[in-house]
Amino acid sequence: MEPDLAPARSRLARLSDWTQRRPLIALLLWVLVFGGAIGAAAAAGSAFDDDYSMPGTESQALADLLEERAPDADRVAVQVVFAADAVAAEQDRVDALLAEIAAMPGVGAVSDPFTEPGAISEDGTVGYATAGFDGTTEEAAALLPLAEDAAGDGLEVALGGEPIREAEEGGGGAAEGVGVLAALVILVLMFGSFLAASLPLITAVFAVGTTFCLAQLVSHVTTLPTYLTPILFLVGLGVGVDYALLIFARFRSELLAGANRRDAAATALDTAGRSVLFAGSVVIVALIGLYALGLGALQSVSVAVALVVLVTMVASVTLLPALLGLFGKRIERRVRKRAAKAGSAPGRRWNAWSRLVEKQAWLAIVAVTAGLAALSAPLAGIRLGFADAGAESEELQSRQAYDLLAEGFGAGFNGPLTVVTDGTEAEARAAQAAIDALDSVEFASPAFPIGEGLWMSTVIGTGGPSDEATVDLVHELRGDVLDEAPGEQLVGGATAAAIDFSEIIEDRAPLFLILVVGLSMLLLMVVFRSVLIPVKAAVLNLLTIGASLGLVTWMFQDGALGAEPGPIEAFVPVMTFAIVFGLSMDYEVFLVSRMREEWVRTGDATEAVRTGLASTGGVVTAAAAIMIAVFGAFVFSESRLLQQFGVGMAAAIFIDAFVIRVLLVPAIMKVMGRAAWWMPKWMNRTLPHVTVEPEPAREPART
Repeated sequence: MEPDLAPARSRLARLSDWTQRRPLIALLLWVLVFGGAIGAAAAAGSAFDDDYSMPGTESQALADLLEERAPDADRVAVQVVFAADAVAAEQDRVDALLAEIAAMPGVGAVSDPFTEPGAISEDGTVGYATAGFDGTTEEAAALLPLAEDAAGDGLEVALGGEPIREAEEGGGGAAEGVGVLAALVILVLMFGSFLAASLPLITAVFAVGTTFCLAQLVSHVTTLPTYLTPILFLVGLGVGVDYALLIFARFRSELLAGANRRDAAATALDTAGRSVLFAGSVVIVALIGLYALGLGALQSVSVAVALVVLVTMVASVTLLPALLGLFGKRIERRVRKRAAKAGSAPGRRWNAWSRLVEKQAWLAIVAVTAGLAALSAPLAGIRLGFADAGAESEELQSRQAYDLLAEGFGAGFNGPLTVVTDGTEAEARAAQAAIDALDSVEFASPAFPIGEGLWMSTVIGTGGPSDEATVDLVHELRGDVLDEAPGEQLVGGATAAAIDFSEIIEDRAPLFLILVVGLSMLLLMVVFRSVLIPVKAAVLNLLTIGASLGLVTWMFQDGALGAEPGPIEAFVPVMTFAIVFGLSMDYEVFLVSRMREEWVRTGDATEAVRTGLASTGGVVTAAAAIMIAVFGAFVFSESRLLQQFGVGMAAAIFIDAFVIRVLLVPAIMKVMGRAAWWMPKWMNRTLPHVTVEPEPAREPART
């Protein structure tokens, strides 16, 4: 009797079988989860709030001191900036505008610029009033038309301040719509069927929608930032479509190889599904690595984005198979009809491309590495920070207000520093005098009381908020100047806090990099039983990220391609690194696991490379095209942070999929040959055995 050589069905294969047999139940469960999340989120509402806490910094110490002993001293305000040949002649019009603003919801006390000292420039052409504000973003947006209506006939009016910047940045609706449309178009072109194209998109929408509702609930437990929504949507959409597409493409490939729908779905989940679960785990590991930075803002974002990746992983291996069970018959007909019309074996062009790369492997390695190194060059001069309104579009009122204040009062007026003395009035005056004597200080206001034993002075430097001179001034004040002054002083404010935030990231980034790269390499060693492949993957990922961030630096810091020059938002490099490193591992796992599957089956390293690229090249580039379109949609955002993040992500994915995966990886694998799969015996025994691809069934020996 012949032995039964068929391997036992894996858990993923059994999960696929269940969803194929009971697709309506699986779909109903997802509808209930999604509907329940929507209902709970609608009932609870959201409590998104920005957390810029920086434990251990002087800025945080000052913020804590003010919150405890002078809570009214650090209030949020809107600036009403006006300019004319002689602003005194426009007092009636300005007073009328200020009265309108004072009557609006969310607005507190409004200062009188014509009686407050220093509120009119020395030449009498620019003035400003300060309006306390504790309203919503929508209430801040309602103030903008008032300024527009008041301007004209020789009077310029613009509103500034953080509430106005947030209102003008608005949401990411346009970017989200562009991302969904682009994904749908690319999927339709790839599959030639609206139904087939819609399945990965439906899977992603269910996952993203569920996660967003969960994030609203989580925002009541921990702080989640206000800018999270577009990031969560577009990252979730990109990853969700990506993962579902990888599984769907393997399902289609198995159908074309002659499998029935049930077996095709089981094989797809047992192969590409494993790759998705592993790759998603690497993304989550990379995101959790952001905890090493110890910054509340990044920690909360990392948790939320990790959550959307987790939910998309679950949706890809549960909801997508159910959809295939419901619509698989119609999709199968379309797949076979399209394949017959094509008239050529799948992957033929990719196989030919792989052979071409093999012939010029060393040339490809040297040329591509040199090119990526050149793109990375601007990264050496990167300057982290938080762009002020001076880097916004000239069409925005916040930018216009910034320019008018700089024109009337000097560049440093837009980036004031706050110095608080905990002591006597005499000590505060002595500190203010020492500060005022510095060449880098334009003006230091007389210290005024803000609470029992607390005195505040506002310091205006000679440089703008993002200038290197302002960074030097903060260090100078915290160094010898105030160390030698009597009493205890703390230097803070928004400008100093931005400097502290950037320096924390710069100081702790090496630990973050080591943690993420080290854990990712270890996971790859476990899966691929290789030493060289994880090293190769880490080096190539670093090259990819370096080149993409170099492009971001060149564009946004140096002002190339029409972008306003300014610092790179401190969030962008680490967030881009965490997400791109994980997503790069996604393509690495999908490509190399297919190579390993062939290597285990044949023992032919060269043929393994060809088969791996031929089998995955089309789907990897299609998935990448979707991700590029989705993240590229961030350029439609008014937020500079989201623009930089989108450009960095889109560039990294383009480089990774169209340069690294289809050119550099095959070339390096060809050069390494059988050595690519080498691992010391002691390490092979020590590391746990985890497989991404199931072991193929071998033919029985003939007797």
